[in-house]
Amino acid sequence: MAKRKIIEIDEDKCTGCGNCVTACAEGALAIVDGKARVVNEVFCDGLGACIGDCPEGALKIIERDAPEFDEEAVKEHLVGPKKQKEPIGVEPCGCPSHNPMILTASKAKAHANDHAEEHENLPPELTNWPVQWRLVSPSMPFWKGKDVLLAADCVPFAFRDFHGRFLADKPVIIGCPKLDDAQAYLDKLTDVFTNATPKSVTLVHMEVPCCHGLQKIVDEAVRRSGKKIPVKTTVVGIKGEILSGG
Repeated sequence: MAKRKIIEIDEDKCTGCGNCVTACAEGALAIVDGKARVVNEVFCDGLGACIGDCPEGALKIIERDAPEFDEEAVKEHLVGPKKQKEPIGVEPCGCPSHNPMILTASKAKAHANDHAEEHENLPPELTNWPVQWRLVSPSMPFWKGKDVLLAADCVPFAFRDFHGRFLADKPVIIGCPKLDDAQAYLDKLTDVFTNATPKSVTLVHMEVPCCHGLQKIVDEAVRRSGKKIPVKTTVVGIKGEILSGG
C-alpha cells in the first residue's frame, strides 16, 4: 500500500441515486443496500470524475493509504468473466445471420390513417445484415469507404430516435463489451478498419461504465489499423437523453 488519492463516500448523505456509479468509467462504484460503495479500491483512480454528479455532496477525494490503482484489473472488471464460446443448450435455428445482405432502405414515407393524428409510418433505415459484432466479417461488402455506425446493444432501446438520428445511410455493428469477448471485438474491428478503411466511425454507447470499454476498443483498433479514420462518439443516458456528442 501507498498513500494516494481515493474516493470517500459519506453514507449519511448518500441517497443511492446512482449518478456516481454511471459517472465512474472504471466501474469502481456500485449501489449496495441503497448506498454507493467502492467495489474495489484498486479500481478507483482517485481523479474524482464521479464527484460532480452527486447531488448531495456525499463524495470527496481524500489522501490515505490504499492499494495502488490497477488499470489491468479495471479492464478485466469492465469486460467481466470470459464466456464460453458456445452456450450450452442452444437450439439450431434458421436465422440467416452468416449470409451478408445489403438492404435498401425505403425513402418513401407512407402516411398513417386518419386515426393516427397525422403521424407517419417511418421507413426502416437498416442497410446491412448481419449486424451483431460476433457475426459480421471484415470481408463483407458493407464497410468499404462508408460511414460506419458502432452501437452498444442497449442504445436503440434507450434512445427513441436511434434510426433517424444515427442509423440512416450507415452500415451498423452492435455489441456489448460486458457480455462478449472484448479481445475478439478488437481483433475483428481492427481487420475491418485495416481491410475496408471506412470513411468514418460513429460510436454510440450508454453512460454505464462497462459501455466505455467500446471507446477504448475503437480507439485501439484505429491505432492498430494504421489508418486515419475519424471517430465521433455520442453517449446516451439510461433515461434516453444525449449526454455528450451527438
